[in-house]
Amino acid sequence: MSKQTVLGRVTQLAKANINALLDQAEDPQRMLDQLIRDYTNNIAEAEQAVATTIGNLRMLEADHKEDVEAAAGWGGKALAASRKGDELRAAGAAAEADRFDNLARVALGRQLQSEKEARTAEPTIAAQAQVVDKLKAGLDSMRNKLTELTAKRDELVARAETARAQNTMLDAVKDIDVMDPTSDLNRFEDKVRREEALALGKQELAASTLDAQFEALDDLGRASDIEDRLAALKAGRTA
Repeated sequence: MSKQTVLGRVTQLAKANINALLDQAEDPQRMLDQLIRDYTNNIAEAEQAVATTIGNLRMLEADHKEDVEAAAGWGGKALAASRKGDELRAAGAAAEADRFDNLARVALGRQLQSEKEARTAEPTIAAQAQVVDKLKAGLDSMRNKLTELTAKRDELVARAETARAQNTMLDAVKDIDVMDPTSDLNRFEDKVRREEALALGKQELAASTLDAQFEALDDLGRASDIEDRLAALKAGRTA
C-alpha cells in the first residue's frame, strides 16, 4: 500500500459523517456493527502501513545522519592530512608533503560526496516527515471515530431495549383495557350472590321443616291428651 493510498484512505475514513450514514441506514445498529468491524480492520491495516512509512523515514534519517557524520569525519581527515603536509614541506620533505596533500584532496572529495548525499536526502526526509505526521493525525482521528462509533452503537442498543420494554408495557396495559376485568369481577360477584341466595334458601327450608316437625309433635301431644280425657269420661260414666 503506497503512502498516497494510505493517506487518502485514512483521511476519507476520518472525515466520515456517522450521523449522515445512520440517517440513510435501514438498520442503524447493524450498520454500526459493520462500520465498527470495517474501522477496526482499516485501522489495523493503516497502522501497519504507517509503521512501514515511519520505518522508511527513520532509515532515511539514519542514512542522512551517517552522511553528515561521514562528511565531518572526512573533513577532519582532510585537515589532519593538510597540516601534516605543511609540516613536512616546512621540514624540506616535499615529496612526503605532496603525498599528504593528495590524501587531503581525497578526503575532501569524500567529504563533498557525503555532503551532497546528505543535502539530496533532506527534501525527501522533510516530505516523508510531513506524510508521517498526517498519517499519525489521521490514525488518531480514526481511533476517535471508532470510539464514537462504539458509543453510538451502545447508545442505540440501550435505546432500543428501552423502547422494547416500553412497548411491552404499553401492550400489556392495552390488553388489560381491552379485556375490561371489571366485567369478569361482576360475573364472579353474581355467582357468589347466587350461591349466597341458595344457602339462604336451604337455611329457610331447613327451618321450615324443623318447625313442621315440632308442630307435629305438639299435635301428637294434644291427641294424647284428648284420648286421656276421653278415657276419663268413660270411666266416670261407668262409675
